[in-house]
Amino acid sequence: MAIRILVVDDSEVIRQAVRSCIEGHTELEVCGEAENGRVALDMVRRLNPDIVVLDLVMPGMNGFEVAREIAASAPHTRMIMFTASDCEGLIREAQDVGISKVIAKSSDGVANHLLEAIRGVSHGRDAG
Repeated sequence: MAIRILVVDDSEVIRQAVRSCIEGHTELEVCGEAENGRVALDMVRRLNPDIVVLDLVMPGMNGFEVAREIAASAPHTRMIMFTASDCEGLIREAQDVGISKVIAKSSDGVANHLLEAIRGVSHGRDAG
């Protein structure tokens, strides 16, 4: 069975890039995309994804607020923060709200890092 992933980012370009990165792997499936936190919370309830790839900076609710609500309402859903912000400063706060991994959008080999993170958290490996 494929690992079901919800992609949450206010940028359509980023959502499409993440989808393209994931779609070439048969063990992974993008089950939905959300452009903000409110839509993401509704989609988590409806789609029951295994993993949410979540941006930090979005209109309305930021990624930490969304993560807190996902952790409370869908504790089985794992989360990866995919952000343009400085990851080093975010890791502790991300872990505190239930995020398993933080990935920088600007890192070298970002597609590989994201795929490794998805596979890792799907197998229960958390690593800031």
